Amino acid sequence: MNPEEDKSKIKAPTTYSEQIEIYRKRKLDIDNPDLAENTLKRINYYRLSAYALTLKDPKDDFIEGTSFDRLLSLYEFDRKLRLLLLGALETIEIAFRTHISYEVAHKFGPLGYKDKENFINEKFHRESLEELDKLIQKSRKGELFVEHHFRKYDGELPIWAAIEVTSFGFLSKFYRNLNEDVKKFIAKHYYKVPYFYLESWLQTLSNVRNVCAHFGRLYNKRLTFPPKLFKEEQKLFDRAFIFAGIYITLRLLSKTEGKRFHIDLEALISEYEQDIDFVHIGFPSNWNDLLSQAQPRK
Repeated sequence: MNPEEDKSKIKAPTTYSEQIEIYRKRKLDIDNPDLAENTLKRINYYRLSAYALTLKDPKDDFIEGTSFDRLLSLYEFDRKLRLLLLGALETIEIAFRTHISYEVAHKFGPLGYKDKENFINEKFHRESLEELDKLIQKSRKGELFVEHHFRKYDGELPIWAAIEVTSFGFLSKFYRNLNEDVKKFIAKHYYKVPYFYLESWLQTLSNVRNVCAHFGRLYNKRLTFPPKLFKEEQKLFDRAFIFAGIYITLRLLSKTEGKRFHIDLEALISEYEQDIDFVHIGFPSNWNDLLSQAQPRK
């Protein structure tokens, strides 16, 4: 195929008013075109249209009676859900950094994380150290504690300092490769679950965190890494949607933090329940009871 012919198939850019007309031609009700245009000046048409996927019929027209207000409501719900999750996931990430650095330091010493004997897979361990070194070097200009260790300790960072420059994704991989006895202890002592569940949950939530941090969509989107669930939980809800991520988030929060998160989630659902479709976020009919049961008792 001629590259120039291929380029000619790319759609031409449209103006804000033309984008509104496209919506109207596809039978979207727009009572306030000024509001719609001002919205499109703030939110990319392509981004907003992703929330329209569940509001269309097989002919790609909007289902009769669908309004621009409802489309915008789905977008706002998703945005607020991301923000709510980010706060909870920050709490989980910081707590897990604390737990893993404390246990590694006390069992293997301040620099024990550099010893391949304390990990399962030597190749993964070597790669993690290379990644960590890059993160440390990158942090020298912006983090005073990193520069302090370079000046005073020849760049040797103990685990409790090194862990502070890592990402949630790094922590998830680091834990997965950690000595099995230490993995088991961390999972049982701090989270009251077998370690293979914690491995899975950290992978799920690190990905959810990245989606939230980069303004990705949670509504009507399947999780990249569905979490493992206990046998008695597997038939209660679909683990492929964000409800499963919310459920394990509550499992990893403290009682106080979990209660606060649950209350905020209830308020968010109440605000948007007339516009959202629970199927597209994986919420079963008894979602509130399930989340109450998921919260830690201590």
